[in-house]
Amino acid sequence: MLNFDVNVVGTFRVLDAARRAGVERTVQASTGGALIGDATPPVDERSLPKPISPYGASKLAGEGYAYAFAKAYDLRTVALRFANVYGPWSARKRGAITTFFNRLHSGEPLVIYGDGSSSRDYIHVDDISSALQRALELDLPGGTVLHISSGVETTAQELAELCRAAAGRPDHPIEYQPTRRGEVDRNFANYDLAGKLIGYAPTIAREEGLPQTWEWFNEYVFRG
Repeated sequence: MLNFDVNVVGTFRVLDAARRAGVERTVQASTGGALIGDATPPVDERSLPKPISPYGASKLAGEGYAYAFAKAYDLRTVALRFANVYGPWSARKRGAITTFFNRLHSGEPLVIYGDGSSSRDYIHVDDISSALQRALELDLPGGTVLHISSGVETTAQELAELCRAAAGRPDHPIEYQPTRRGEVDRNFANYDLAGKLIGYAPTIAREEGLPQTWEWFNEYVFRG
C-alpha cells in the first residue's frame, strides 16, 4: 500500500540515513485529524491517537519510529502535525479547497459530503513554512511532537461559502452527497505547545489566504 511504503518505510529510511550520516536533527511532516481520529476538538499533543484511516495509521507509525530513533540514537527528531494545508502551488493537492476551486472554475457544483457540519482546520502554507524553519533551527528535545494549525474550526459549509466569496461567485450551486466512510467528523487543533516551544502562531486568516490562493489558481492554473 502506498501509504505504508511512503510514510512508514520512507520515514524509516530517512531516519536511518540521518543516523548513519551523523545528521543531528530531522523534522518530519505528520498530520493532525487523520492521526487523532474522532476526538472531541480541539485536539492537542495529549490527545490519544486513534487513526481511522490507513493514512493516519502510517503517519502515527512514522512518529513512532522518529521517537525510537531519538531515544536509541540521540537523533533530535521533531514531528509537526499539520492541519489541512492550502495556498499557492497546491494545484496537485487532493483536498477540499483545490476541488472547490476547480469546480468553481469549471462551473460544476461544489460537492459536500454530509450536511455540511463536518469541520477541519485549514492552515496557510506560509505559516507551515515558518513552523518548519523554526523547528529546524531551534534546539528541541528528540521525539518532540507539535500541532501546527490555525486553531479555527471551519465547517464544510463555511469553507464552501468562503471559496465562493473568494471566487466572486456567492451563488455557485452546492450539491450534498452521503457522508464517506473513514472521514473524521470534526477536527481542529490547539497550537499552544508550538507557540511555547518554537514561537509559532498563525498569521494568515482564511479570509485573506483563500482569495490569495484563488488569485494564484487564476494566474497559474486556469489561464489556459
